[in-house]
Amino acid sequence: MTAAQLPPVAPEVTATLVEELSPRLRKRLDAAVTKLGARPTHRDGDTVTIAVDEETDLRMHAPGGVVATADALTCGCLLAPACVHRAAAACAAPAADPAPDPAGQETPSEAASAPHADGTASESTTPAPYGTAPAPDSTTPAPDATVFTPPDNTSAPDVASPAQRVAADAVWSAAAAVLEAGVEGAGAVAQAALLRAAHTARLQHLPRAAGAGLSVVTLLRAARAGDPSYRTPDLVTALAELLGTAHRVGTASGAELAAVRGRARRPYSPDGSLRLYGLFTEPVVTDSGHGGARTWVAGPDGRLCTVGDVAPGGVGRALGVADRAVRLGESALTHRELGRAGLAVSGATVSPDGRLGAGKGVKAVTARGAAWTEPPLAALWETPPLQQAVRALRATSRYADPDAGGSDLLFLDVELRGAVRDPGGTCLLASCDGGIAVRLAVADDDPALAHRDNLMLLATAPGTRLRIIGRLLPALHPRLALLACSHPTGEGTIDLGFDRLRRADLPVPDAPVHPAPPEPGDSGANSPLHLLERRVEQTVPAGRAALGMLGDVSAEARRLRRAGLPTAAGLLAALCASAARRERDAFGRLLPADTDGFATHWLAAARYTSAVSESLCAAAWEPRPEPAVTG
Repeated sequence: MTAAQLPPVAPEVTATLVEELSPRLRKRLDAAVTKLGARPTHRDGDTVTIAVDEETDLRMHAPGGVVATADALTCGCLLAPACVHRAAAACAAPAADPAPDPAGQETPSEAASAPHADGTASESTTPAPYGTAPAPDSTTPAPDATVFTPPDNTSAPDVASPAQRVAADAVWSAAAAVLEAGVEGAGAVAQAALLRAAHTARLQHLPRAAGAGLSVVTLLRAARAGDPSYRTPDLVTALAELLGTAHRVGTASGAELAAVRGRARRPYSPDGSLRLYGLFTEPVVTDSGHGGARTWVAGPDGRLCTVGDVAPGGVGRALGVADRAVRLGESALTHRELGRAGLAVSGATVSPDGRLGAGKGVKAVTARGAAWTEPPLAALWETPPLQQAVRALRATSRYADPDAGGSDLLFLDVELRGAVRDPGGTCLLASCDGGIAVRLAVADDDPALAHRDNLMLLATAPGTRLRIIGRLLPALHPRLALLACSHPTGEGTIDLGFDRLRRADLPVPDAPVHPAPPEPGDSGANSPLHLLERRVEQTVPAGRAALGMLGDVSAEARRLRRAGLPTAAGLLAALCASAARRERDAFGRLLPADTDGFATHWLAAARYTSAVSESLCAAAWEPRPEPAVTG
């Protein structure tokens, strides 16, 4: 049995079932979750049955796809309902995301593509019940989807209410306990405490904290289950976001507090009539098994929008969707055709991050497109690379305001230099304006997609000049995931995930090929910031105790100071000292560890390393000085 085979369970249901266990059964809960995960399951309509043993079954009733009450889990063992099996099943199942608020219902495409829990709800709004979380970027039309209008918060207080502060404190305490224990120690009981805190935050209209709490629990479960898609930096980011959001609730006011509270879902706003020009289409394949396509379009002012269609199905669905008609108005264009054509849209609705809504009120017809070298698209390539990188960093920042919008795409004119070895695999080295050497990486390594084959073929044609579109990959050197490029012959464009180049498409060089430029030698590439970053990351798998056993870190602190990073040195010393510090009472007995103090030091170090990394990434895109001419 895998978690994907079980219906999602509402967070408060899991928390309630764990809280009702006796202390003895709580100690057995993690083992029960592991044991239950090896048992066979059977689905019959809305009910999933787990064979606890040869004689006992446990049933999970999920009308609407979600286990919404504790009574919906029933066990046939002699100890039921006070057995460990019900709680174990809830802990083994995915945590349910909140369903969209019925008021201002958006289309499934809008609800599906909007990340959950990243904005505020009004104080008078009753939170919606839990429902299954649809796939991102799906654009299935729905019955007259009305545009969501944010509630009027003009009468809301400029500071958090006492109940919100209490809820935020509970989130902080639960998150600090997870950090204290680490992945190895943050079992089902610690996860249930965080789910309870997240649910309370949601009831108090703090959806950003609630959503961050669910993200942490999901990543914890993936880490403990050995999920190959799990990455420790993702959990570091999620924990820092959760702790930072909980901390700021009590100190923020006005517009900052509105951002900290968050929105239950991103609103789609009316945008009237739009004239859009296709740029390219990219495949979307997620670790959760979803697949589809996303087509990027631009308006006359250069604003970027997307039309997506993503649903369960993996890479096979992604390849098929590219040639299906976009679900937007009356247009019969496929995704790949739209990437090279245009649309005239009336009654448009657009989310802050540029997703186009697909309600019945939206009308769209095919229109003439524009080449990348023609207005208005040509203007996208006229912005200097540094300015584009800074803009993309704002959009990709680990702790960016979810409603800030913006795009992580860069539009560059490059000259190919050839393949280079990289810790993450082979990249294509290219140079762009300002003498910047850019590493172009494969956007998706799935062999069914064309990304890698196309990049390897382009690497055999050094000296070729191309107009490209790539997604910024934050690093200490300029790095992009290559998504689309102009055809090497100059005729048309290539969607590098779908279209396959042939060797005959490459030009025959008629001039000597320029040698590949040397590796970037900026100071950021050799920054010792990793000395602090690795301590921040080491805490997450093993908890505070592992960091407390490191001993003296003065040598690392001195190295950071010599590199001009005295703040990093101070944060490293304070973090390790806090991890090792344990007070004793008058009888010499160890007192409980200061989890709040340690969490505060860890959060400061995590946010600092993120900010400095982003600053170094931006600096790497600065134009290189022209070599001096000697006479």
